[in-house]
Amino acid sequence: MSLHFLLKAEARSLSVVQVLAMSDDEALALFRQLRWGEGEQVVCPHCGMAHRHYFRPTRKIWRCAGCQDDFSVTSGTIFAFHKLPLRLYLAAAILFTNAAKGISALQLGRDLGVSHKTAYVLLHKIRESLLVGRDECALSGAVHVDGAYVGGQVRPKNKKEDRVDRRLAENQDPDKRCILVMRQAHSEAEVAAGHVGAKKTLTFIVKKENQTDIGKLAPAYIAKGSVICADESDAYDLLHARYAVRRVNHSQEFRADDGTTNNLAESYVSRFRRFHIGQIHKAAPKYLDNYANEMAYREDTRRWSNADIFRDIVGKCARALVSRDWCGYWQGNHRQGESLAV
Repeated sequence: MSLHFLLKAEARSLSVVQVLAMSDDEALALFRQLRWGEGEQVVCPHCGMAHRHYFRPTRKIWRCAGCQDDFSVTSGTIFAFHKLPLRLYLAAAILFTNAAKGISALQLGRDLGVSHKTAYVLLHKIRESLLVGRDECALSGAVHVDGAYVGGQVRPKNKKEDRVDRRLAENQDPDKRCILVMRQAHSEAEVAAGHVGAKKTLTFIVKKENQTDIGKLAPAYIAKGSVICADESDAYDLLHARYAVRRVNHSQEFRADDGTTNNLAESYVSRFRRFHIGQIHKAAPKYLDNYANEMAYREDTRRWSNADIFRDIVGKCARALVSRDWCGYWQGNHRQGESLAV
């Protein structure tokens, strides 16, 4: 039996100790490199001018040669207006990276010595940067799809005679949502080269599995000529008109006689359940898209070294713009509604 990837030496190429041992100048240089790349030129976030702008080392800021405005390495990014040392943001990124099943704000706050409020917003800023920076090119080849319901748990009454049938729609919680997951499998050539499992994952928040939403999302995110693997839900029946669809009836079997499964989608759901139950415990519909995409990202990078994941996450944070949802969150600036896919 082969060794699990997380037990291999190549999986742990960066440690929290190494990140926390960075000086302020080293943290600045790393964030600068991941934002603007190698070389002397940096880009002014105010006017967009790429130049060797004048650097003021005492304040760690640049003065634009064009518009004469000052800017720092985090200006215009999701970490703009930060108050903590940059090294702590990098430490948060490596702790986020190493948590294969996710990390709670309470745990991150204890690890970094910051308040729960600070850790909560910081985690959501990282999650937002992953969602903003995700690759939404159409999936192709074999695509496994499934839906996972989150929330809406109705607590039964104490006395049996007061309880209702929670299977009925009128007795269910209106906050119940469905994560629709689509996962592209590796091609036969990639499998022969040693790749296993899924290659790319996209998640969407819908109110329930239904033909209307799936009929809009599938053509937008699954390329023509793909083979879709789904379960027996009638929400996927209309896909037969556009794609080659293979089905497995989970009420009778987990794997069809011809080998059809949607296990790649099911494996995503399994990781999300562990994250939901074991870490965050509650996922409100308003931010469910961030949580769902975080687990999709972890699935897609499960065979990366933690140094590669860390650099990718910090790079996405450096390229994400100032958050409209999380900048000033504790001062009352909240997202007004949930982000449904359709």
